[in-house]
Amino acid sequence: MKTKLILLLSVCAIIGGCGAPVAQQAAAANNSTFVALGTLGARTVKCTAMQETQLTDGRLKVRANILNLINKRVDLQVSCSFKDEQGFAIDTTPFQTLILDETAQETVEFISLNAQAKYYTVRVRLAR
Repeated sequence: MKTKLILLLSVCAIIGGCGAPVAQQAAAANNSTFVALGTLGARTVKCTAMQETQLTDGRLKVRANILNLINKRVDLQVSCSFKDEQGFAIDTTPFQTLILDETAQETVEFISLNAQAKYYTVRVRLAR
C-alpha cells in the first residue's frame, strides 16, 4: 500500500499536477516586479508600465500602471513587497483597494520605509 502511495506521489510530482500552480506562482513572485495572485491570472489585469525612483533619502518609490483587460468592472487589492540586495522581503505594504472600470487603467504608488530596499514585487489579487 505504501509503495503505491509513493509511486502515485512521484507520478504527480513528475507530471507537475500536484501543487504546481502554487509553486510556479511563488517562484514568479520572487523573480518578477509584477505578479497576479490567485485565480486572477494574466487574463484579467496586466501591468503596462513600471517606474522606480530613488528618493533623496535613499528610499525606493515605485509606480505601476494596472490595466483591466476584461469588459467588466474589477475590484482588486494591490500591494508591494520591497526586497533587499539579496532578494529577501524587508518591507511589505498593506493591500489597498483598486477598482477598475471596464478596460480602465490606473497608476498605483508605493514608497519603501527605509533605504535598504533595492528590489520590489507589485502584487495584485481579486478583492475579497
